[in-house]
Amino acid sequence: MDQVATKPHDALAAHLADEMAAVNEVIRERMASRHAPRIPEVTAHLVEAGGKRLRPMLVLAAARLCGYEGRHHVSLAATVEFIHTATLLHDDVVDESAQRRGRPTANLLWDNKSSVLVGDYLFARAFQLMVEPGNLRVLSILSDASATIAEGEVLQLSAAQDLRTSEDVYLQIVRGKTAALFAAATEAGAEIAGAEPEVVEALRDYGDALGIAFQMADDLLDYEGDAGATGKNIGDDFRERKLTLPVIKAVAAADAEERAFWVRCIEKGRQEEGDLAQALGLLARHGALDATREAAFGWSATAKAALAKVPAHPVRDMLAEIADYVVARLR
Repeated sequence: MDQVATKPHDALAAHLADEMAAVNEVIRERMASRHAPRIPEVTAHLVEAGGKRLRPMLVLAAARLCGYEGRHHVSLAATVEFIHTATLLHDDVVDESAQRRGRPTANLLWDNKSSVLVGDYLFARAFQLMVEPGNLRVLSILSDASATIAEGEVLQLSAAQDLRTSEDVYLQIVRGKTAALFAAATEAGAEIAGAEPEVVEALRDYGDALGIAFQMADDLLDYEGDAGATGKNIGDDFRERKLTLPVIKAVAAADAEERAFWVRCIEKGRQEEGDLAQALGLLARHGALDATREAAFGWSATAKAALAKVPAHPVRDMLAEIADYVVARLR
C-alpha cells in the first residue's frame, strides 16, 4: 500500500498520543463493573481487539485544532468510542455475524443476550460521560447522534433486501450508521473548544463527508478488495444480501432478466454456485463499481473542501490527508 494510504492515521495518532492514552484510561475505568463481571469481559474482547480508534481521535483532533486546553475532550472522545462499541455489539447480533476484526464476535463467544445488554450498558456509560463537561450544546450533539444511529439501523433493517431502495435512502442509512458519529465527533470537539460557529459547522461537515466516503469505500471493497487487507471475504455483502451502493446502481440499470437475478439472490435469498461471479459481471457491465468509486472520491473531496473554512494548523493538514486515506485503497 502506498505511503499516503498508511501515514495519516499514524501521524495523527502520534500527534495526539498523550491524549489518546488518557482516553484509553477512561475507557478502561468506565467499562468496569463491580457487580456484573461479564460486562468488562465482553467489552474488553471488542475494545482491545484493535481498530484505529479513529472516531475518538477525531474528537481530540478537532479540539486541538480549535486551540482547546482543557480536559473535557478526553471524556467526549471516550463517549464516542463507547457509542461506537455499543453499536458494534448490537450490529453483530442483528447481522448474526461470527467474526469482527479477525476475531469471533461477542455474540458467538457469549450469546446474543449478553451482547445486547452490554451494548446497552455502554450506551448508558456514554451518556454519563457526555454530561460531565456540563455543556448542553455538546450533550445535544452526541445525544442527537445516538438517536440518528439507531434510526439509521432501523431504516437499514426495513430497506434490506428491498430492491426498491434508492440511492437517497442508501445515503440516509449511511449518514445514520456511519457518518453521524464521525460528524458528532468533530463537531463536539470543536464545540467544547468554543470555536466560532462557522468553524464548528465546517468540522461537522468534514466529519459527515468523511464518514460517507469511508462507508462507500467499504461497500466497494466488498466486491473488489483484498481479503487479506480488508479482513473480509470478497462478496460477503452479496452473500448476506446487503443492498449496498454498487448493487443499487446495477439494479437501477438492470433489464428484466438481470432484475430477476437480483430478486432471486437479494430479495429471496436463493443463491447458487456461480452467482457471485455473475453479480460481479453485472456490476462491471453497468459501471456500478466505477460509479461507486467516483462517489466515494467525491465525498472525500467534499470533506477536504470543508476544511478550507478551518484555520491553518498541522492537525488540519492531517485531517485532509485522512480524507485522502479512506479512498486511497480504491485507486
